This record gives sequence, structure tokens and C-alpha cells, in this order.
Amino acid sequence: MSGHNSSDFHKRITLAGSLIAIGIVFGDIGTSPLYTLNAVFHHKVITEVIALGSLSCIFWTLVFQTTIKYVLITLQADNKGEGGIFSLYALVRRYSGKWLVFIAMAGGAFLMADGIITPPMSVSSAVEGVQAVVPGFDTVPVIVGILILLFMFQQFGTDKIGKVFGPVMIIWFGFIGGIGVMAIGNNWEVLRALNPYYAYQMLVNEPKGFWLLGSIFLCTTGAEALYSDMGHCGRNNIRFTWIFIKVALILCYAGQTTWLLDHVGEEVGGLSPFYHIVPKSIFWLALGIATMATIIASQALISGCFTLINEAIRLNIWPKHMVLFPSNVKGQLYIPAINWFLMCGCVGMVLYFKESTKMEAAFGLSVTLTMLMSTILINAYLRIKRVPFIFNIIITGIFLAIELSFLSANLLKVKEGGWITLILGLSLFAVMYIWWRGRQIKSNIQSFVKLSEYLPLLTKLSTDENLPKYATNLVYLTTSDSEKKIEKTVMDSILKFGLPKRADIYWFVHVNILDVPYGQEYSVDTVIRNDVYYIQLDLGFREDPRIGYYFKQVVNDMLENNEVDAEESFEQAYQQNRIGDFKFMIMDSFLSYDNRMPFWKNFIMKGYYNLRYLSVKDYINFGLDKSHIETEQYPLVVVPFAENKLERKVQM
Repeated sequence: MSGHNSSDFHKRITLAGSLIAIGIVFGDIGTSPLYTLNAVFHHKVITEVIALGSLSCIFWTLVFQTTIKYVLITLQADNKGEGGIFSLYALVRRYSGKWLVFIAMAGGAFLMADGIITPPMSVSSAVEGVQAVVPGFDTVPVIVGILILLFMFQQFGTDKIGKVFGPVMIIWFGFIGGIGVMAIGNNWEVLRALNPYYAYQMLVNEPKGFWLLGSIFLCTTGAEALYSDMGHCGRNNIRFTWIFIKVALILCYAGQTTWLLDHVGEEVGGLSPFYHIVPKSIFWLALGIATMATIIASQALISGCFTLINEAIRLNIWPKHMVLFPSNVKGQLYIPAINWFLMCGCVGMVLYFKESTKMEAAFGLSVTLTMLMSTILINAYLRIKRVPFIFNIIITGIFLAIELSFLSANLLKVKEGGWITLILGLSLFAVMYIWWRGRQIKSNIQSFVKLSEYLPLLTKLSTDENLPKYATNLVYLTTSDSEKKIEKTVMDSILKFGLPKRADIYWFVHVNILDVPYGQEYSVDTVIRNDVYYIQLDLGFREDPRIGYYFKQVVNDMLENNEVDAEESFEQAYQQNRIGDFKFMIMDSFLSYDNRMPFWKNFIMKGYYNLRYLSVKDYINFGLDKSHIETEQYPLVVVPFAENKLERKVQM
């Protein structure tokens, strides 16, 4: 999507775009009425101050966090039309400090942790409604069954079923708004809670009132999804539909608050206030719609995790995985390793916590930490957009104050389950850091040589009839971003490892990952005509890197433009799509025993190589046909082992 096209796309408001937005963007935040007030009042005695204070806090949280921070400000920070924490990082990293990579990693890690907690939390909160009719019903097997089916379905894509997401979610929002109005009845005075005075009363004057923020924060979970899915729906479609969503949410929360005010002095019990305001005559219908809505919300978050990891892979902050494209929908992808990892995590959460109310501590903490990281990145974005310093400080100061308040309230719940979020988030952050730092150490010791110094040797080698021909066309994937230099290991591979590798043409291909999501361009440098060529492929960080396919296109273009003199066999091989004459060389390092690294560097490098062992092979990641590749290994010496030499014993 070009800059001009993406600008037009984001300005338009269409029925289709609005339907998609309602279907995939608002699922998470739209199902929050199922559990937010339940988390506040679960097994607690209802008081008027807390009931009105909670509604007031919910309203103003939706105003500040969702409407102002995300809908109005963050949606402006699009990277060529795409959103999400890694898109935002890619947008600001050229202009800001290198330390922002850690903020992006932390935000991504906790968003991923959110992906493990949200599906079980949402589905549990819907299915547990059965207990209103069948007290003591064991919901765990049902929840686990739904989650397993949901993850098994991912490999087929959501192309067909995705079309029903919008209509189902419109029914859901209409339903929750409707039952909210019915519950309010003639008691519209409940809306006096929209006055921030009631929030102040609860937070400041009510004993332990401030710590309820940890539960109230659940009303804005899913706000990050508004930003992540911007590229699918368009900025203005999200902004337009948010008006309808917000009204439905406020009405539903007001309806639940009305019920709470009618039962002051009583205990809420185990059932969510949401199910208390559902008319008994349509209870089973409500349960069915709620379950469907939570499945759609979970689906949107799972898809979001795939996009997140794919971006992290392209930005070199996550190990490489096989990425599949199950449908023709642009941007829809499937990562098997991540899918099964998420499934195990979600099922584990259900089996450990068993009830949705026990999950909310872990749930709130992950979202708060993600939002804090996005606020820091937004501060960097506002700086590069030259927003006046005082406005930038005021904007980020307000959001940091709100989010740090929510964080401190959520930290109180670390013992109740929040520790799982911290362990998950920190583990995922550690994986990102080890991969990023390991690659950095490896590239820092990578030595390059001037290609010009080796050109006479390459020319002589390609015409030496005394040596057996290794390949007609020998292609090396290089990390060098210039035709003037090349890795020493590549030249050693051609000239020194075993027999010299004779080829008619040597191709050096560099894949450059852009800071923009989409883009497919290439450039060619003819170093020596019909002997040595350097190709650079510029690909967006959301593009599928089908290097073999793109390389074939480049060579075809060069043949048509007479940039390479094709022999008949060469031309025939390409015309018939037979590229057996092309051999791709993959240079693969291993950690040499001749290293003596300090403890921390040794830990990082061993971790990096273990992650490489678990990640997908380079030829799969680059989209190369296995029959046309050869891998050559070389030892990596980070810190050479240098000790006194062995002394030879003098024989008597």
C-alpha cells in the first residue's frame, strides 16, 4: 500500500470497512462488560459509593485511555497505513535512541502474554453464565474444548468465517446496549456517575478504593487492538464505529450499575452482574451470543499475535519461524509454532485458574505494561512530528500518570496470579533480547573484504577449464548492503573451503528489510558483466520473503533488458522454469570451541545458537527450494582462546 493509497484508505468511511472494524477490532474491548464489574464486586458486599465510583472510573478510563490516547492520538501514528507496537517502533527508530528497542521488545512481549490470557479469560466469562441455570456446572472441559477447536481452526484461515464476524459483533453490541437500557429502566439517574466526582469519592475517600483500579482497568483491555488492526480497517472506520461501540458499552455498564444499586448491602456472589441483567426468557440466547462474541474476540487477538511475531521476525528481534498464508486476504497469516504455543498457554491458564475471576489479575497486568510501553513510543513519535515540547509533556504525562496508577493497583495482585504475566512477559522479552543481542554480536565480528580485490581471481576461476564446474550460476545470500564489500566467509567459501567453486556467474543477493510494512523493489549492480552481479531486494517488514521467486523475476528482467548475455542452456532453463543451474549457497555459522568469552557474552551466544537450532532453517525462511540450495558451515570465534602454548617434554 503506497503512502498516497494508504492515506486515501484511512480517510474513507465505508460500510465494509466499518463492518470489518466492528468484527475484528472491538472484540476484546467489546466483551469486557462480561467480567469488569464482576472483577470489582466478586464475592464482595455492594456499596453505593463503589457502584457509582466504578461506573465513573470506567467511563473516564474509556474517555482517556481508549478515546483520547488510542482513537484520537495513536491512530495518527501509522507506518505507511499500518499500526501496532512494532510498526510504531519501526517508524520512530531512525530518529530516536537505540534504547527504544527494549521498550518495543517489552511491549511486544507483554502483548504476546496478553494473547495467552485473553482467550481463556473471555471465553470463561461467557461460558460461566451457565452456572446461573445449572449451579455447580463444571465449565472447564467446555472452555478447553472451545479453545482447542479455535486453535485447530487457525491453519485454514478465517477468510470464509471472517465475513460473519462483523454481523455477529453488531448483534452483540446491539444486544448489550439493549439489555443495558432495559436494566436502567426509569432509573436514568444512574448516569450521574459520569461526573468524575464519583470516581474521586471512591478512589480517595473509600478505604482500599484506589486498589479497585486493577479490576476497573479491564474495561479498556483491547484498546491496543484498535491500533494493531488499523491497516485492515482504516483509521476513520475505527473512529466512526467507536462512537456506536462506546455508547453500547456505557449503556451496558450503566445497566449493571443500576442492578448493583438495587442490591446494596448484598453480595454479588459467583455470577457476573452482566448475567443478572439478562432477562430470563432470553438467557440461553444471551449465553450463545456472548460465547460467539468471546470466540471472535479471541480469534482477533490470535491473528494479532501472528502479525506481531511476523513483524518481530522481520525486524530481527524474534527467532525465525515458518510463516504460512492460509488465504488470499492480504496480511492474514498463520505461524504453526506460535499457534500451538498459544494453545498450550491458553489451556494451561484454564486448567490452573479454573475461573475467570481468578485470571483477571494476570490479565490486567499484561495490558497495563503493554500500554505503558506504547506511551513511551508515542512520546518519541510526537517528538519526531515536532509537536510543541510542552504539549508532548502534558499528553504523555497524563497517560503515564493514569497507567502508572493502574499498574500500581495491578501490582497488588501479583500474588493472586499476576506473577504468571510477569514470568510470561519476562521470558518472551528474554527470548527477544537474546536473539537481538546474539545477532548483534555476530554481525559486529563479521569481517568484510573489498570485492574489487577478488574480482581478478573470480574472473580467472570462472574460465578455468581445469577445474570441475560447481554450478552454472552460484548465488550467495549476503548481509553486505553494498556491492563494494562482501563477507570474508563468502570469499573463503568460493576460493578456500575445499576445491575452489567454479561458476559461470557469481550472484551476491542482499535482502534489505524496510522500516515500512509493504514494499517490493530491487536494484542490480553489474560488477563484471556475465561474471559478477550484486542484487539488493528491498522488502517491507510485513512482506513474505520469497527470495527464490523474486530472484527468478529479477533474472528474467535482466534477460529481457540484455543486462546478462544468456547462453541457450541458461535461457531455456529459465523459460521452462527449471532453475537447476542455479545453486544458492547458505553460509551457516556454529559456535567454535576456540572461544573464551566472559560469562554474560557466553550465555547470550549459547542462548542465541540454541534459539537458532529451534527456529526454522534459513532456506525455508528465505522461501528457497531445497533442491537448489547448499549449506556450508563455518566456525564463529567471538573471543579467541589464547593460552600459553603446550611445552614439549624433553626426552632424556
